[in-house]
Amino acid sequence: MTIEPIFTFPKEDEMALRLSRVRAEMEKQGLDYYVAHCPDNVFYLTNFANYVHERPFVLVIPKTGNLKFVVPKLEIPHVNARKVGEVDLVEYFEFPAPVGQTWADRFKDQFQSGTKPEGFRIGVESICPLQVYEEVPGTAVRTDIVDDMRQVKTAFEISRIKYSSDLAVNGLTTLLANARPGTTLMEVHSSITGQMMGKALTDMPNTNMVCSKVSAIFQPPRVSDDPHNFTDVNMAMVEGGPHVCVINGTINGYGTEVERTFFLGHVPEAARKPYEVMMEARAKAYELAVPGNVMHDVDEAVNKVMKKAGYEDNLLHRTGHSIGVTGHEAPFLAEGYHREIQPGMFFTIEPGIYLPGVGGFRHSDTVMTTDNGNLSMTPVADSLEAMTLPLKD
Repeated sequence: MTIEPIFTFPKEDEMALRLSRVRAEMEKQGLDYYVAHCPDNVFYLTNFANYVHERPFVLVIPKTGNLKFVVPKLEIPHVNARKVGEVDLVEYFEFPAPVGQTWADRFKDQFQSGTKPEGFRIGVESICPLQVYEEVPGTAVRTDIVDDMRQVKTAFEISRIKYSSDLAVNGLTTLLANARPGTTLMEVHSSITGQMMGKALTDMPNTNMVCSKVSAIFQPPRVSDDPHNFTDVNMAMVEGGPHVCVINGTINGYGTEVERTFFLGHVPEAARKPYEVMMEARAKAYELAVPGNVMHDVDEAVNKVMKKAGYEDNLLHRTGHSIGVTGHEAPFLAEGYHREIQPGMFFTIEPGIYLPGVGGFRHSDTVMTTDNGNLSMTPVADSLEAMTLPLKD
C-alpha cells in the first residue's frame, strides 16, 4: 500500500466532505445546530487555527447553509487568509464590549431564523466552556460529533499525516546517527526541530505556524523511567542505556509520533529482559490493532503480556492514542474504552515498562488501520541489535 505524502492545505471539496459527515450525524441525533468552540474542531471544519485567549471564536453549524463563525474584528483578515470552504464571518468588535455589542449577542443572533430559539436542539461539545454553554438558546445536547468524525481519517488527512511522519522519521534517523555520550537535550532539540521545521517551511513557505510545533527530545537512563521528565536541558547521553528519544508534534495542522529506546556501546544486563518484554507487548499490539477488535481488549491483552512477565507495577500508561489534527486525541487503545477499531483510524503503538534505577523501555510508532490490518507510517528499525548504537567520539 503506497501513500503519497502531501503538505498543501485542503481544498473546498475536502472541507465539504467533512461537513457532510458532521451534518449526517446531526440529522441522526435530531439537532438543528451544532456549536464548536474547541480550536481543533474549528480547524478541522474551517482550516483556521486560533490561539485560545479571552476573545472567543465560536463556530455555529446549521443543518443547511454556510457555517457561521463568530470572530473578533481584529482577526477577520487572518481568518480570511486561512479559511477554506463556505464560512460566513460574524464580526464582533472587542471583548469586553457594551451590552448589545458582545460576542454573545452576535452568537445568539445566528439562531434567529424564524423559529423560536427555545424550540431548537443544539449540540455542544463536552469541553464547551461554561461561558459559551450558558449562551446557547434552546435545548443544549452534549454530544461530540466533530471529535467522533475526526476518528476516521479521509484520504487527504492520511496523506498529510504521512508527510508529518516522514519528517519525523528523518529527524529520528538524524538523531540516532549522531547519538554519542555527552550530547545534550538542548543540542538535540535545537538541531532536529530546526531540520524538521526547515524542511516544512521550504516545502510550503505559508505553513500555518499556529498549528505547527515539533519536539525532538531524549532522556538518558537516569530519568527515562519517568516518561515526561525533561526538566534539565543540559542532561546528556551516556554510555549504555536505556535512552528514550521522542519525535512528535504537528506540521501545518497534522500530527505524528515516533519514539525509540536505544543504547550507546552496550546493553546493561538489567535492561535485556524488560526490552524483550516490551517488544513482545508491542508485537501483541500490532497483532490486535486491526478493524473489528475492541480498543479495550487490545490494551488489556497487551498489558497481560507485561504483567505476566512481572512488570505489573511498572506500567504507567495505555497502549496508545490517536493522531490527527493534534498529536494526542481520541480514539484510545485503553482499558475502559470500548469502541471498535475501524479502517482509517490512527494509533500510536507504545506499550512501555518503567523501572526506577534501570530506565524506561518504550518504542512508539504512528500506525494506520487498513481494511484488514495496519500500516506503520514510521517504519524505523526497532530490534535490540539495531538500537544498540556504536560509540562515537
